[in-house]
Order: sequence, then structure tokens, then C-alpha cells
Amino acid sequence: LELKRMSVSREQRGRGLARALCREVLGFARARGCGAVVLSTSVVQVAAQRLYEGLGFRRVGASHPSLLGALLNFQIFHYRCDLGDGT
Repeated sequence: LELKRMSVSREQRGRGLARALCREVLGFARARGCGAVVLSTSVVQVAAQRLYEGLGFRRVGASHPSLLGALLNFQIFHYRCDLGDGT
């Protein structure tokens, strides 16, 4: 399962909503037999990186979105959370 574009408005940040949403996604995927959840985030989204890593995601790669991104060393980090068999 791929998690795309999860966002919490600035006014609502710091309340644990993103963590709760992400846990819900992980539970949803696990209940439906998915083996893993994958996602991507940018190098500048440090809070998102900490959130995902704290929930068990591990960084599995990085890429540049374009030639300009490569010149500016702007990276996209790729994450994966293996769900196992749910037992």
C-alpha cells in the first residue's frame, strides 16, 4: 500500500493527528493483508521523517526529482514499513 499526500493543517499540528492517521493507515493495510506500506517525503520535511521513523518506517532509498533537484541536492527519501503477518 502506498501512503500519498498525508497532511495536517498548520493550525492542527502538534496534537498527534498525523501520528494517529498514520497508525490508522498501518492498521488498515495490515487488516487487508498488505505486506508493507511505502511512502516518499522530501529532504526538507524533517518532522515527517521523524514521524515515519518513529512509527517503524525505514529509509530504503533516495532520489532526485529532476536535474535541477540533483544540482541543488534536493532529495526525495523513500520509506517502507514492513507489516509482517499481523501476529
